[in-house]
Amino acid sequence: MVTTTEAPALWRDAERCYRVVTARDSRFDGQFIMAVRTTGIYCRPSCPASTPKVQNVRFYPTSAAAQANGFRACRRCLPDAVPGSPDWNVRADLAARAMRLISDGTVEREGVPGLARRLGYSERQLGRVLTAELGAGPLALARAHRAHSARLLIEMSELPLTDVAFAAGFSSVRQFNETIREVFATTPSQLRAFAASRRGRQSDVTGTRLSLRLPFRPPFDAVGLLRFLAAHAVPGVEDVTDASYARTLRLAHGTGVVRLTPQPDHVRCELRLTDLRDLGSAVSRVRRLLDLDADPAAVTRVLGADPALAPVVTAAPGIRVPGAVDGEELLLRALLEAVPPGEEVPGEWGVTNLFPAAARIAGAGLGDVVTGVATALAEGRLDVHVGRDAAELRAELLACPGVDPSTADYVLMRVLGAPDVLLSGDPAVRRGAEALGIAPDSLGERARAWTPWCSYAAMYLQRAA
Repeated sequence: MVTTTEAPALWRDAERCYRVVTARDSRFDGQFIMAVRTTGIYCRPSCPASTPKVQNVRFYPTSAAAQANGFRACRRCLPDAVPGSPDWNVRADLAARAMRLISDGTVEREGVPGLARRLGYSERQLGRVLTAELGAGPLALARAHRAHSARLLIEMSELPLTDVAFAAGFSSVRQFNETIREVFATTPSQLRAFAASRRGRQSDVTGTRLSLRLPFRPPFDAVGLLRFLAAHAVPGVEDVTDASYARTLRLAHGTGVVRLTPQPDHVRCELRLTDLRDLGSAVSRVRRLLDLDADPAAVTRVLGADPALAPVVTAAPGIRVPGAVDGEELLLRALLEAVPPGEEVPGEWGVTNLFPAAARIAGAGLGDVVTGVATALAEGRLDVHVGRDAAELRAELLACPGVDPSTADYVLMRVLGAPDVLLSGDPAVRRGAEALGIAPDSLGERARAWTPWCSYAAMYLQRAA
């Protein structure tokens, strides 16, 4: 069962946003941007600076929109170093799908024409919709993404600034310098010096190794998430311990290896990349894998109101729906009984291989269903990525011989981060429902009260099983 909903645009409700800013409520960081007319600066809602007068503030949905209106980023609260908006998963419209692709680096790799092509719209239509919905067009949104990637490399590495410029996706050093000055009101070298003076956190780089902090909205059920990943891990591709998760990554410009270690207020992300141009995409993918942009307070408010679910919601606050780092991989994993070895990579943190490419699986003689799907993926007839429309992708998956509705819904839930997918046919979900006194055949009707968080309800039901 798949349902979709459109959450109201929080940033349009100025009165509510100002109450959040006055309370410095960190739960709303990343969900909207506050810009102050008198200073020309934009901040996260929980910025510790003095609260400006209500007549002096403006609210925007994204950093790009604030930048497009002439505001620069606050260097005190670092408004781009926050969890992303959960809106991009709750919403299934064009703007949300575009944001997921932009954060994955699609514009840097394929340009605006490539972004429009993946979304099935003309460049003109896409620009008009994004400007109306998000306050900025695709180029401005991608520029904000590049600025964020550049800031990470400037502050977290000792790379020469010229290398940082091209690694972050800028076409020239001049463009890089101008963007940093406009967004942060300082030069790249001054930004690095400022970061070094205030750094009290772990961060290092050696060659292509970086250590980053990935923020999330607490609470965060790290134990349950690691347990889920361990149960589904592919040997050689992934390695899970009680404290961390490591895996290999197939990225646009090369390969990578990542180790993720949950901490009380962030996830430590250790990355080794063969090409630093993949930094933004790698970070975006592991954030989706761990569902770090989720809003657990909103999930708890809805699911905790159900008397049957309330005990497990209370017992496991901050549950997450595991995502995926690669759509093709997730689909093939759902169909394969055993995964053949992929290409070897330099060993690190217990992992040694990439997940095999679709073309390799297509030629491995693993049965008609797997071969058919892998061939369609390899030939481009089936495209599974974060920018797909859920209904269209589901229809394409069901058109593949051997792909049943449960498998299709599982792919939507994990690849698209769809929060409102109830895996009512999953045996573990049905057992969990029975354990909580819910008749499995009534799950479809019960789900009406769980919208738009049915995917999280399914995780709680699996936990109850």
